Amino acid sequence: MRFDMHTHTVVSDGTDTPTQLAQKVAAAGLGGFALTDHDTTDGWAAASTAAKQLGLVFIPGMELTCTTDNGISVHVLSYLHDPYHEGLLTEIEQSRRSRQERAIRMVERLNEDYPIQWSDVEEQCAPGATIGRPHIADALVAAGIIHDRSEAFVELLHPRSRYYVSHYSPDPVHGVELIRQAGGVPVFAHPMASKRGRVVPAEVFHDMIDAGLAGVEVYHRDNPPAGREYLLKLAADHDLIVTGSSDYHGYGKPNELGENSVGLEVVERIDELGLLDVHYPVTR
Repeated sequence: MRFDMHTHTVVSDGTDTPTQLAQKVAAAGLGGFALTDHDTTDGWAAASTAAKQLGLVFIPGMELTCTTDNGISVHVLSYLHDPYHEGLLTEIEQSRRSRQERAIRMVERLNEDYPIQWSDVEEQCAPGATIGRPHIADALVAAGIIHDRSEAFVELLHPRSRYYVSHYSPDPVHGVELIRQAGGVPVFAHPMASKRGRVVPAEVFHDMIDAGLAGVEVYHRDNPPAGREYLLKLAADHDLIVTGSSDYHGYGKPNELGENSVGLEVVERIDELGLLDVHYPVTR
């Protein structure tokens, strides 16, 4: 069996509901998946129910948004943590509020040059979802300004764009510490994705490892070959879990479910470390 360890739904910035995602995982011939919506666990219940009905393994997860002191964006996947842990929840809520405020300011800047309003962005969100750059991208697509999300992130919504606005998120070392305090298994998502922006220097990797980093997402379409080689050596030197994923978002991005995946041994290793349990089908 193969497992996709990084997926998103409409609960954050994907285009499928948790139930639809589970159905697509089954249709792709995968044995299971981790749901890792950005800074929220609200999709866990629906995804778990659908996975059970379809005989899939379900790994509860989340993607924690972090930022270094010098402004480098870092995403840390958290598997099997306590979704009610007060310290982690406090950081998540502060980050979510800041992200929405940032989105409003970005739309205001874009409106100076393009016919886009905040109401256009709200139309692209599921109820309760935190509005972020992907939803702005969807509004730009709907308005005919760009062709797809990918184009938006190349220019208009890129960190170097004049429309870009930063937002609060915890330092990645603190993020790893919080995930560990919540009983979770922290894995550095797409660490060498240089086309997304700057990647962290070696000292940040080592600080995160010292704080309790458990793994690195090596097999991801945005990690170039040289970056994968670096990550594999880092994992070997520090006994880190090596994961792979699609980072699937639905029709908003070209990523396909299962384009990168892991075997059961990786899921079992994560299961051993996490506070919560992986949800295996009753037939296992």
